[in-house]
Amino acid sequence: MEMNTKHEIKAEGEASRNFGQQGQKPSADKTRQLAIMGLLVALSAVGSFIKIPSPTGTVALDSAPGYLAAYLLGGSEGAIVASFGHLLTAVTAGFPLGLPIHAIIALQMAAFAYIFAWIIKKGNQSPGAIVAAVSAATLLNGIVAPLLLIPFFGMGFFVAMVLPLTIASLINILLATLLGKLLKNKIFPA
Repeated sequence: MEMNTKHEIKAEGEASRNFGQQGQKPSADKTRQLAIMGLLVALSAVGSFIKIPSPTGTVALDSAPGYLAAYLLGGSEGAIVASFGHLLTAVTAGFPLGLPIHAIIALQMAAFAYIFAWIIKKGNQSPGAIVAAVSAATLLNGIVAPLLLIPFFGMGFFVAMVLPLTIASLINILLATLLGKLLKNKIFPA
């Protein structure tokens, strides 16, 4: 049986306190982060049933939890939640555009959530950065995403989808941003 000296115990305590400062998070933080992500994916499933009328039936309030994850946890986490959110909505609508196209859209959603978080982080969460992030993500999701699908479905698809997608994007992103501002200090106290 080995006994630790006071010096060794103090060094271990300092090492565990500094663990998160070296770019890695302690496992309790990772567990908490995974739990929050799981809850947000579950909220995406709920949001997938709250549809905004559109020709495909896949426009819903599924991405708000993804953007909330991006706001609270970071770009990578938001990307994961947002992509699952789209896939859950596609499942509830019966994959009307086909699985490969919905996989592409899930990747788009992941990229948009990541960009949203990146803009907020680069701007130190200033009001200007938040407005820029909301605007960029809304334009990317509402206009660029259907624009990129023109080669597959034609200009008629773009025209039919741009308005419902832009409205739903703005609702999802504003909801996530407002909730993020309210929850940030409650979930991650300073």
